[in-house]
Amino acid sequence: MGKDYYKTLGISKGATDEDIKKAYRKQALKWHPDKNKSAAAEEKFKEIAEAYEVLSDPKKREIYDQYGEEGLKGGSGPTGDGQGTTFTYTFHGDPHATFATFFGGSNPFEMFFGRKANGRDDEDMEVDGNPFGSFTSFNLNGFPRDGHAGLGQQRRKQDPPIIHELRVTLEEVFHGCTKRMKISRKRLNPDGRTMRTEDKILTIEIKRGWKEGTKITFPREGDESPSTIPADIVFVIKDKPHPHFRREGSNIVYPVRVSLRQSLCGCSVTVSTIDGKTCNMKITDVVKPGMRKTVAGQGLPFPKNPEQRGDLVVEFDVNFPESLPTNARDVLKRHLPA
Repeated sequence: MGKDYYKTLGISKGATDEDIKKAYRKQALKWHPDKNKSAAAEEKFKEIAEAYEVLSDPKKREIYDQYGEEGLKGGSGPTGDGQGTTFTYTFHGDPHATFATFFGGSNPFEMFFGRKANGRDDEDMEVDGNPFGSFTSFNLNGFPRDGHAGLGQQRRKQDPPIIHELRVTLEEVFHGCTKRMKISRKRLNPDGRTMRTEDKILTIEIKRGWKEGTKITFPREGDESPSTIPADIVFVIKDKPHPHFRREGSNIVYPVRVSLRQSLCGCSVTVSTIDGKTCNMKITDVVKPGMRKTVAGQGLPFPKNPEQRGDLVVEFDVNFPESLPTNARDVLKRHLPA
């Protein structure tokens, strides 16, 4: 069935954007491991962050509502760009980054709950509605209010996505594989002003049959800054050149070069397959340049149904001689049709 993100945040499927923000604010403050010392807090905190990442993004939410978690993460949703690429979501795995982005700092408890408010300890403070009680110098997302803007909020803009090509072999696409990509990024320190550089390993599960152009998105894994939302990091699948094959969708094209004599008189060719097998093909027809023969079911897995495969397409190239002896030319003239 997959995860129920709406249930995780305690909201209905028809919730508005503001409902989603309020629900995340409430649940994140309730389950933050610095405040909640139960054994389940860390995992619950992570689930809440992932639910918010999906439901607060219109594109991810649309795909999730239609296809569920499996469709969102497995690339079963609509292509969306008209070029055959598939949107695939992977949670970045750092709920504290989501929390820091939402509240404007990694530790708002120190800012907001470090002392008693109205004679109440922070454990008694209500987190539904305004989680910060009587503190009025900050808005509901945790960012300082502009003294000249009343209750308004200057929305931070997100940096443009950072695009990386991810080169894969056809064998990796055939079998599926795991790629681990190391990135270096800037992170805000708890003071919200100074920066540090940290490395992180992003894990990418390459599904069997994924097409070239498939995008894998890690939300908000780019550099942090006080004034902008970190960019998404997007990996785009690109094929590595192969010594024998090239692919066309889920089909694999295998070029075969034959002599002019073989093209006219027939021949047998041995064809390799992507999984290391071979098959023999007997050609009795006249082979024209660019002619193709198909071996059904020996291509790549279909991305949405990996148990089925495309075809192996044998593409013939005729090697014409540079010149012919006079006697051979005379024989051809007598026997070939005009």
